[in-house]
Amino acid sequence: MNWIYPLDLIGTFVFAVSGVLTAIDKRFDLVGSLIIGFVTAVGGGTLRDLLIGRFPVGWLTNRHYFLVIAGGLLAAYLFRGTILKLRRSMFLFDTIGIAVFTVLGVRTTLAAGLNVEVCLIMGVVSAVFGGVLRDVLTNEVPLIFRKEIYATACLAGGIVYLGLESVTQLPSLSTVVAILTVLIIRYVSVRRGWSLRVGV
Repeated sequence: MNWIYPLDLIGTFVFAVSGVLTAIDKRFDLVGSLIIGFVTAVGGGTLRDLLIGRFPVGWLTNRHYFLVIAGGLLAAYLFRGTILKLRRSMFLFDTIGIAVFTVLGVRTTLAAGLNVEVCLIMGVVSAVFGGVLRDVLTNEVPLIFRKEIYATACLAGGIVYLGLESVTQLPSLSTVVAILTVLIIRYVSVRRGWSLRVGV
């Protein structure tokens, strides 16, 4: 699928915007915002590649990632007012990012020849670890550690992708449906206030 690479860049862009918006909200300077945007955009994929032994990690050999992240920085600064007018803009960018990177993480790990359980874990890692780093570096409790349905949506998307891949010969369909699964679960859970409660 020749559109997977553009999808990867789109995911990188939206995560970069998410990171930069957080940094701006925390009153970081330009350099600090760039670092947070960069870590948010490539943190999950970097950890995934290191864990599955994929060297060098993707962004080290492709300057397009740097350009896309720089574009995210500029977009967040130049169009911040417009972006922030969107309802729950941070939620929007995070949700798009985790949906895209869940599928890319699963696909990359499958291509490495690892079993489906590892593929699911790496899909979640790819999706959420950049956000974890962003939140830690900006002194926030990471979403994955809160009650919100976040990583669970990624896990569901990964399962859908692997399930469809096992019964169809339409990888494009598997990708689109898996991404929509993450988007819908995340949106509905936030909209309705669903959470994975522990204890009373």
